[in-house]
Amino acid sequence: MDIQPIQDAARQGNLFFTEHAVRQMAKRVIMDTEVQEAIVSGEMIEENPGDKYGPSCLIYGHTLHERPLHVLCSLPRAFVS
Repeated sequence: MDIQPIQDAARQGNLFFTEHAVRQMAKRVIMDTEVQEAIVSGEMIEENPGDKYGPSCLIYGHTLHERPLHVLCSLPRAFVS
C-alpha cells in the first residue's frame, strides 16, 4: 500500500471517519484537523493488506503542535495499488 494517496486525500480534506473513530477521538480529545496533520506528516509503520474491511495501514505522525498520533487508515479498493 502506498501512503501517498492517503496523504493526498488528507491534504484535500477528503477524510471520512467511522463511528468507532469518532468515539475514540472524542474520548481522547483529538480533533479531525489533528488527524489530518498527523497523516500528512506521518510515515506508514504497518500494513494490513488482509484487513476484514479492506487493506489498511497504520500511520505514525505528529500534529502541528507536535502531538504524536497513530492513525489507522484505509482507502477504497479502487485506490489501492
